[in-house]
Amino acid sequence: MRKLHIPLSTDVVRELQVGDEVSLSGTIVTGRDAAHTWLLEAPRTEVAVFLKDSLIYHCGPVVSRSAAGWSFVAAGPTTSIREEPYQAEVIKNYGLRGVIGKGGMGPKTLAALQAHGAAYFHAVGGLAALLAQAVTQVRQVFMLEEFGIPEALWVIAVQDFRAVVTMDAHGNSWHDTIRQRSEEVARQLLQSRRSVQTSKQE
Repeated sequence: MRKLHIPLSTDVVRELQVGDEVSLSGTIVTGRDAAHTWLLEAPRTEVAVFLKDSLIYHCGPVVSRSAAGWSFVAAGPTTSIREEPYQAEVIKNYGLRGVIGKGGMGPKTLAALQAHGAAYFHAVGGLAALLAQAVTQVRQVFMLEEFGIPEALWVIAVQDFRAVVTMDAHGNSWHDTIRQRSEEVARQLLQSRRSVQTSKQE
């Protein structure tokens, strides 16, 4: 388990390899579809200070509010491929060192990770309440009234947030590897089935 403290340097991120288990601590920002579109419409200097050398988390949280302020109740990852049209530009424009989500992303994002020294951190789905325990503070929230709770940009402090590197800054993607292996197994099964059918016909 490698402990990473945000903000991250490009040198630290480029040391990471797919398969590395990490513990993340520091300030990150949540963002889904509306947030990514908004970030690219114009330079958002008010958020840029939190995104530089940090991570964007594909997450639509469940939050509660009390006299003490906001707190996260659930913080599970959202499927990341939805942000493929936007992610490369957000990484470039805001100096991100990575993305947290689930399911991986496509070739455009993979190329951006390699070009700008960033990584994709896969968070386990189905553990939303457990992952919320890693959120120690809500520092700020942007576009809450406009987008609503799930789509707003939540600036949060996390401590010991667990994830696995599944896309690194060297052009490697576990998601591509698994898909290619799955396709090969499917081809082999199909060929085997055809062989059995041919033998029966003979």
